[in-house]
Amino acid sequence: MSDIAGDPERYDPLSIEPAIAARWAEERVYTLRPGPTEPVPDGAEPYYALTMFPYPSGDLHMGHAEIFTIHDALVRHLRMTGRHVLNPIGWDAFGLPAENAARNRGADPRAWTYANIDEQRATIARLGYSFDWDTVLHTCDPEYYRWTQWLFLELYDAGLAYRREALVNHCPSCDTVLANEQVVDGACERCGTEVSRRPLTQWFFRITDYADELLDGLDDIDWPDRVKNSQRAWIGRSEGAEITFHTADDRDEVVVYTTRPDTIFGATYFVFAPEHPIVTARMAGDADYDAYLATVSRRSDIERQGGKEGYRLPFDMRNPFTGEAIPAFAADYVLMDYGTGAIMAVPVGDQRDFEFARQHDLQIRVIIQPTGADGEPLEPLDADTMTEAYVGPGVMVDSGAYDGLAWDEAKERIIADVASKGLGTAKVNTRLRDWLISRQRSWGAPIPIIHCPSCGEVPVPTDDLPVALPDDLDFQVQGSPLDLHPTWKHDVVCPQCASEQAVRDVDTMDTFVDSSWYFLRYLAPNDDSRPWPVDAAGRWLPVDQYTGGVEHAVLHLLYSRFVVKAMRDRGHVAADEPFQALLNQGQVIMDGAAMSKSKGNLVVPGEVSDTYGADTLRATMLFASAPEDDIDWADVSPTGMHKYLARVWRLTLQQLDREAAGAPALSHQGAATLRRATAEAIVGCSADYEARKYNTAIAKLMTLNNAILDAGRDGSAGPEIREALETLLTMLAPICPFITEELVRRLGHDTSVHDRSWPVADTSLLVDDEVEVVVQVNGKVRGRITVASGADQDTVEAAARAEEAIASHLDGELVKVIHVPDKLLNLVVKA
Repeated sequence: MSDIAGDPERYDPLSIEPAIAARWAEERVYTLRPGPTEPVPDGAEPYYALTMFPYPSGDLHMGHAEIFTIHDALVRHLRMTGRHVLNPIGWDAFGLPAENAARNRGADPRAWTYANIDEQRATIARLGYSFDWDTVLHTCDPEYYRWTQWLFLELYDAGLAYRREALVNHCPSCDTVLANEQVVDGACERCGTEVSRRPLTQWFFRITDYADELLDGLDDIDWPDRVKNSQRAWIGRSEGAEITFHTADDRDEVVVYTTRPDTIFGATYFVFAPEHPIVTARMAGDADYDAYLATVSRRSDIERQGGKEGYRLPFDMRNPFTGEAIPAFAADYVLMDYGTGAIMAVPVGDQRDFEFARQHDLQIRVIIQPTGADGEPLEPLDADTMTEAYVGPGVMVDSGAYDGLAWDEAKERIIADVASKGLGTAKVNTRLRDWLISRQRSWGAPIPIIHCPSCGEVPVPTDDLPVALPDDLDFQVQGSPLDLHPTWKHDVVCPQCASEQAVRDVDTMDTFVDSSWYFLRYLAPNDDSRPWPVDAAGRWLPVDQYTGGVEHAVLHLLYSRFVVKAMRDRGHVAADEPFQALLNQGQVIMDGAAMSKSKGNLVVPGEVSDTYGADTLRATMLFASAPEDDIDWADVSPTGMHKYLARVWRLTLQQLDREAAGAPALSHQGAATLRRATAEAIVGCSADYEARKYNTAIAKLMTLNNAILDAGRDGSAGPEIREALETLLTMLAPICPFITEELVRRLGHDTSVHDRSWPVADTSLLVDDEVEVVVQVNGKVRGRITVASGADQDTVEAAARAEEAIASHLDGELVKVIHVPDKLLNLVVKA
């Protein structure tokens, strides 16, 4: 699609872009000088701009191109406005795809990963993204995961890393633990064998210790509301009570947590998680229950929470407020690792309890009279005809001494009575669970713990880090290659007692651990003496602008926030948050659907740039929509954008030709008109860039382009045209870095367009010499007059009286004059 390859008079991006990209790389143009570990230059404002780093599972896709293009326009503009911008790049390089490539294709995961990194790196350079290549990191490098292991040990020393038993997905055929995404319809994605859930001792980070701070800190960061609301829901802080129930035979007691203790009179049955120890102890040896438990264990937590299957247990519970016996069930929708693993079921006020009660023909007791917004009674509930649980406000009924109380008042009273009667206590709870970081996989950072038969868990000394992965892992074995390696886990002695019976921990860390702190390592990625310089972290954190997909709204962002707060409490950072501002880009889709090879609708960035050039790809991306919105590639026009850039190219060369030929200057009026259009473009584009409205910035640049064309239609080539043209190229540069770099050099400048300062508008050019003022008489519009800008009241009134259409309405006494300068004159006349 390039015009004429090799013809300097025609726009051929493929003949100019690669050479410019190579020059930038050779000259290390985008290396931050001075670097992040050095003091910021006097008068400069440090600005940390970060994009979520890619996973190297192949070449860049259109989602990468979108996020990098948005980010690069931001960064280039920031540099031109005087910010000292840290703009690093790296790869989130551990994880399942590399391990699957090793298992399924016999590939070496290291070689596979680094080959993909090389491919992505070449594409990044080809598309003109201005990352600082002196800050590169790969999370799979031992030089990086050494410090990931140090981070683990810091958390371990602080009591924030611990081991306990947890349920995992297990494939008996492969004899390995599977992540949730590896389980498809209850079966192993690799071999199709039915997956079971079984208990396994796992490592956790105690993120729940920071639940309140993680929730409260959301008020202090500039993130999209949907992301903050997702985190609030995930943390799920609630106020309620823990209440003790006893089995009807008084053999056992069980504590439940409820946010609605006011509904306890409506608790008509009780539900245990199927794995609850009281249940498994009482049901030991029951073949029917064992079969039920096996069925439940094959379901994921998400599948279970939507289920309504239950098993009637051969004992009852006693409601501590009514004293009555209520039936006890085990049900899949109650999870052992949420709350206490048991609930009091109130079908009148909880939808899952309601559906379960209807399915199992259990009593629904009405204990609330619905009320409206003003407290007026509404139609009473009827347990026999209800079709769903009632969760609105109301007044308590059939609730003993609490009858007639509003539900919220009853809640407070019952919480107080629970405590005074020794039945429980007030409790603030969260949905948040500790972060399970163990992975029974081998392409990840090994957990730096040694297990000694005498000393127990022993941290690996920091001087012995990294605990490196062996080079000869066999990914064809059935089970964990790391665990089954013939020597790796045994090639160690206990650091405390020197026992040779000690073994290494064979789990690796969740890759979210790798990405929870990478923004700190960017500050000194080649420093082998410390994970990051504390003084530099004080200058650069929190990250000023973080850009990435909304799919990371909870886990990655929440884990990074936890790590920063934990490291702050260890004295390693001063910041409370990792990322001050967050921008989530939309998706790139095709005909309303996600792109994929299987659908045959895949568009690859390299194919677009090889056809139209990188600048066209970038400008098409940014012109298509606001950054937050989806881009449907079926609706965009790379061809149209290419034609626009070709017009910019021809316009610049035309100016050079006319200047060389001694073309005449613009007329006075033509020069004034173009200078005003230039000033308007500067003001408008500057506001759009600051607001990340790149699509409307491009539209304003197109308008300026047209103004330049109009000014030169008579063959003129005055300095005003050059000024406007250079302003156009400067403001287009963050979006289209190649064409602007080439054209500015052709205009005779030795320095890069990207080293220029952002243009400043001469706002005096935007002041109108004359303005139109609306004239009212007694509040009714009677005419419009043209006066000098800034004219005083007397001048405007005299001009109004001189207009016959206005003067004819001024019979009578003038009692008041209302004057809004340059806009309005209202004459109030008394007849």
